Amino acid sequence: MKKLIALLLAAIMLMAVCLPALAEEPENPYAEYGVEILRDADGNVIDLGGMEIIINEHWSHDWHDDEPETASAEATKEYRLWLEKTYNFTIRTRADTTWADCPTDFNNFATTGGDENYVWAMRYETITAPMRSGLFYDLATLDCLDFTQDKWNDNIKNLTTKGDSVFGMRAADAEPRKGVFFNKRLLTEAGVDPDSLYDMQRDGTWTWDAFEELCKKLTRDTDNDGVTDRYAMMSFSAHIIPAALNSNGADFFAMDENGKFTVTANSDAFMEAANWVVDMISKYEMPAPEGAEWNYFDAAFLNGEVALQVYEDYHKSALADMEDDFGFVMFPKGPRMETYVHAPTDNVYVIPACYDADRAWKIAFAYNLFTQPTPGYEDDDAWKTAYYNAYRDERAVDETIAMMLEPEHQVIAVTSLVPGFDGGPEFYWDVYGGMAPGDKVDSMMGTWQAYVDAANGD
Repeated sequence: MKKLIALLLAAIMLMAVCLPALAEEPENPYAEYGVEILRDADGNVIDLGGMEIIINEHWSHDWHDDEPETASAEATKEYRLWLEKTYNFTIRTRADTTWADCPTDFNNFATTGGDENYVWAMRYETITAPMRSGLFYDLATLDCLDFTQDKWNDNIKNLTTKGDSVFGMRAADAEPRKGVFFNKRLLTEAGVDPDSLYDMQRDGTWTWDAFEELCKKLTRDTDNDGVTDRYAMMSFSAHIIPAALNSNGADFFAMDENGKFTVTANSDAFMEAANWVVDMISKYEMPAPEGAEWNYFDAAFLNGEVALQVYEDYHKSALADMEDDFGFVMFPKGPRMETYVHAPTDNVYVIPACYDADRAWKIAFAYNLFTQPTPGYEDDDAWKTAYYNAYRDERAVDETIAMMLEPEHQVIAVTSLVPGFDGGPEFYWDVYGGMAPGDKVDSMMGTWQAYVDAANGD
């Protein structure tokens, strides 16, 4: 009996050694929100084997070090930590490159490879050459990514889709860009209700004609000496001219579904917009004082010398100490457009094409999880908090910024994608200084066609 018992015990111990350990079922505190634990074909929880994935953003730091300041931010951090534990990976946000070095650093890595598992943030204007050279992984081949999800930025998806392939992604709204800041005191003094600008924007009547009518009221001779001493606006040429072009559905270049560029600066829509904005500048823009710096327009609006200024949304931070209250609306729509638009130039997130399919899939799987909306906060308005703190009224946020975040109010900034183009010396400065837009376009067509031929590989 003793020998029999010993043999049985030995057999049991041998079985214990040979049988695989039963995997511990991970806890799922998010099941009530419809979050399911993802498994492989054999029913096992997907395990990335302790892999570290790096989201390489030139401005970034590791999100693990952040101290959440809101309930939403705290919930997001807890959710991401749970994802890391559940699927056995770590994802870090950090700057392994700089703003200036990013294009070269990416090209080097995508060509030679390396140990790092990257999702790389590329500046909008730098993606054309590496995408055409095949240095971006085709994300459409990775079944862990579903680009029909609402979280994906349509502007970036459309921009980087070539046939059945998708080469770039962005799981975030577009950043608001060019609009019109307005001084509420100066509008009131000219007999204009500041809220009327928001009302026109809301009602669809904020047009070029409405903008000019407003400028007429704001450009005045306040001391009756026969000389205009109050002008409606003052803006940087590289802000107001592109905004006007986009507002009429125009741009220097166009891009087809295959990513091929053509020059469109001689189109009717372009010339109509260019002539209109130059005329507006000549009539209603404040001349810079003699000896003033080139960027005097900043001081002119900040100090209440002009009522209107075309600028990008980020300018709100420079107006924090502005004495007068200000508002913000989208640029008015031109006669060829049905609605207001702006042209975002957001960072594009890519996976280097040097990885094999398994490695690319794992990187994409982790990035997809990391960018999922936080359960319970999918419809959260927490994004508005920072905007409320920067703007002086809620309508700028609830109406203008909210509108800018909607895909139907965004157009692809094609001109930014054409290597070599420099709008200042090639167009803005001369037409701002009085040169006829048609003459300037004619003088530059050869140069712009050369840019297009190079970008197209012709």
